[in-house]
Amino acid sequence: IYLHKYDNVNIDEILNNDRLVASYFKCLMETGKCTPEGEEITRWLPEAVENKCENCSEKQKMGSEKIIKFLFEKKNDMWKQLEAKYDPQGTYRQRYAEEAKKLNIDV
Repeated sequence: IYLHKYDNVNIDEILNNDRLVASYFKCLMETGKCTPEGEEITRWLPEAVENKCENCSEKQKMGSEKIIKFLFEKKNDMWKQLEAKYDPQGTYRQRYAEEAKKLNIDV
């Protein structure tokens, strides 16, 4: 299980603040500074994507789904850049197609 230390971070508060979204995005893209939370996410994101978040808590899975849906629907340019960085071959896009449909994300 990944660190629970950040499980109580208010994801809605972050997603409703363009400055915070941009800051986390730059962190994940390695083009800006990271907060301690951002460093943690950057550290475990590749593994979590690889193993379908099997080491994530239920709260982390729900938060991840919320963030993915938000980025896909409201910040699609950011989503595409993250996808290009973390899934350049489209491997995970295919692997997660079924889960995406459940979130009403049309891959």
